[in-house]
Amino acid sequence: MLFGVGFVGQGDFEGTHFRRLPASRDPAHGWIFEGIEEDVVGDYGLSGGGAAGYELDCTDPALGTPENAIVLARSEDEPASFLLVPEEYIARRGTIEGDPPKKVRPNEPQLRAEIVYFDKPKGGAVFSVGSITFCGSLWRNGFEGPVSRILENVVRRFSGSG
Repeated sequence: MLFGVGFVGQGDFEGTHFRRLPASRDPAHGWIFEGIEEDVVGDYGLSGGGAAGYELDCTDPALGTPENAIVLARSEDEPASFLLVPEEYIARRGTIEGDPPKKVRPNEPQLRAEIVYFDKPKGGAVFSVGSITFCGSLWRNGFEGPVSRILENVVRRFSGSG
């Protein structure tokens, strides 16, 4: 309910990337990705080799993801070591778009990380990156890569200077 995403899976200390979704190009949210042309973000990193790794968090309306949460990017090509956490086997799963559970591997629905944004009352907002290794991908070309740019755009907007 606070962050729009919840812990769904984990694996060895390795990672993968995020792929931008159409919502990331919507003018209402496009400012987050301003200056980034790539569709694939975070396919590098000092923490596991990718921005989506080790622990994965995704949306789940049944567990409190707000209705106004927007999924901007989603991980793909999760490493074979990644498994759902035990709680996910007993929870009812659905996607923010209302799709039925997605089976990435047999009996493992929705094993993925998602980058999410939503507005809060009184002018607040939440930006969640859905993975513990995201910050390991800040460094690229002296902190000039797409992951750093995303975080810079969000911090500037949230601090009122962007």
